[in-house]
Amino acid sequence: MAIYESEHTKFMREWLKNHPDEVKEQQRGLALWWDKPQDLETARRNAAAAVPPKAYYYDND
Repeated sequence: MAIYESEHTKFMREWLKNHPDEVKEQQRGLALWWDKPQDLETARRNAAAAVPPKAYYYDND
């Protein structure tokens, strides 16, 4: 049984094979937003300061 692969996936595989420098650029882009050192104390303070949501979201009271 063959595994389905979309046209977009095929295109991206071929494109990345022809442009190997783009993989490094993609990794740089991910590091820009996601690969950041975490401060546990700040995370604890943010969690403690969070306001719990209302039981019914659209209630104005």
